[in-house]
Amino acid sequence: MYLLTAVVLVIATVVLYTVAITHYSYQYNRTEEVLANPMMGFAPNADYTAAVGENTLVYVDVTWRELEPEQGKFAFDAISKENQLAHWREQGKKVVFRFMCDVPGETKHMDIPDWLYERTKDGEFYDSSYGKGYSPEYENPIFIKYHEKAIAALGAEYGTDTFFCFVELGSLGHWGEWHVKYDEGVPLIPRDEVCNIYVEHYVNAFPNAKLLMRRPFSAVKTYGLGVFNDMTGEITDTNTWLEWMNQGGRYTEPKETHQLATVPEIWNSSPVGGEFTSTMTMEHMLTTNLSTTLELLEKTHMTFIGPKCPIANEEAIKFPAEVKKVLETVGYRYGVSKARIAYNSFSNRAKVNIKMCNYGVAPMYFNWPVYLYLLDQDQQVISKIELPINLMEIAQNQSRDVEMILEEECLQNGMVKVAIGIENPDTNQPEVALDMDSTSVGKKYILNE
Repeated sequence: MYLLTAVVLVIATVVLYTVAITHYSYQYNRTEEVLANPMMGFAPNADYTAAVGENTLVYVDVTWRELEPEQGKFAFDAISKENQLAHWREQGKKVVFRFMCDVPGETKHMDIPDWLYERTKDGEFYDSSYGKGYSPEYENPIFIKYHEKAIAALGAEYGTDTFFCFVELGSLGHWGEWHVKYDEGVPLIPRDEVCNIYVEHYVNAFPNAKLLMRRPFSAVKTYGLGVFNDMTGEITDTNTWLEWMNQGGRYTEPKETHQLATVPEIWNSSPVGGEFTSTMTMEHMLTTNLSTTLELLEKTHMTFIGPKCPIANEEAIKFPAEVKKVLETVGYRYGVSKARIAYNSFSNRAKVNIKMCNYGVAPMYFNWPVYLYLLDQDQQVISKIELPINLMEIAQNQSRDVEMILEEECLQNGMVKVAIGIENPDTNQPEVALDMDSTSVGKKYILNE
């Protein structure tokens, strides 16, 4: 009799517990929208306000002559004013930055300060098919010493947070691209060991930025750097550039041959950027050559394009559909593909299972936190819970399954909405648009609509 009673009680408890659980399953389709998300997309010149529009990146380059006109006196106020850095920071935009010592132009000139030239005087003025300018002697120890001070000053001013989020390692060669017109008499760039000294200056000065190099030099593998391609859209040069990543190689232009590192699928862990080539018109790349342009973007897994890119007040107006396709083919696109929520009124808990996907060609390279939010009937946040998701580890066509147990008393009335969002750690607000057809409250996306 006692045994029978016990069995009945167990069965009754199991039945009661089972009845108390209500399961809801949801699936979400992708959108067809351009997601103007942080730290991806186009990077127009920061001093061209009309070109920026909704783009979240701006491009800034500075020559040493502009940075330090007098020894030890840095023109940060002038640089910030010219590039509207305070305005862009307030707008929540980020910077792609390059420092240069040699920019070919139409007239004889130097891009290093006069005071530095007086201390070195061992470079050469040139007049080549690239233009006119002055190529410093990059192996000069005095030049290297003051370069370290200049980069350290830049880091102290702009490297304390992620405002300067992508820094292209310039300094060496024409346009800071680590090559020179050597076949027209311009002195060769240094040996690998000297080049790595310049890399270390950047690594030490910009710990919060992602650093990129024009080619996969040995430092790319040593420090986990990204790469940039300033011939984006040009098929021959871009395919050669891809061969460097996939197969390595020998770079014979410097004084001693550099061995290029083999870094296949570099985009899974380090960013790829660059700008569109100047060998073709933007109209040609966006119309006649659009299929090739998109194919190359897909193959290179680019996160940002700039400063030469379609800009808001010109190409984006003339070719909106084509520009839309380009923007859909760069950067990350996170979204939840499905969710399952099990409410347990017996324990007053809810179990939430989600699948977070990345439909983009690259991950986000900064580990912004992902949160679940509980919203009341007025769409106000009751509480939020950080999910154990590292977005940097979800590359193209990858996903992560996550399960969380919610123990909130407010769940018992069934009126609470569960939402998901990706927060900017600088503002503690969700700022990433997700690729999922769900109702959103700002950048918080409802899972149980």
